[in-house]
Amino acid sequence: QVQLVESGGGLVQAGGSLTLSCAASERTFSSYAMGWFRQVPGKEREFVAAISWSNYSRYYADSVKGRFTISRDNTKNTLYLQMNSLKPEDTAVYYCAASPSLAVTIASYVYWGQGTQVTVSS
Repeated sequence: QVQLVESGGGLVQAGGSLTLSCAASERTFSSYAMGWFRQVPGKEREFVAAISWSNYSRYYADSVKGRFTISRDNTKNTLYLQMNSLKPEDTAVYYCAASPSLAVTIASYVYWGQGTQVTVSS
């Protein structure tokens, strides 16, 4: 069982930046691909970014490509999401998740964090 805890959310003005972190409880963190998803009330959870266990491969949703960067530090069991040039439409609860393989679909992820709120004001 991998426990995931997100942090770093908050309120930021449009054009600003935030960095989210996701701390994992297990050393087996390094054997999982990791992803970030987000959800707005009343809408389905959507894919944001994913990274392979080795740091070698990354996927991004078109809506965040060029603005967000996913990274991980396997020595610290931590996943990151650097978010730049934030827009009001980036407002959502952001979740990190772990998957046995690199994927963009929600169903592929087996462990989830509780989420952290990101609010971007216009």
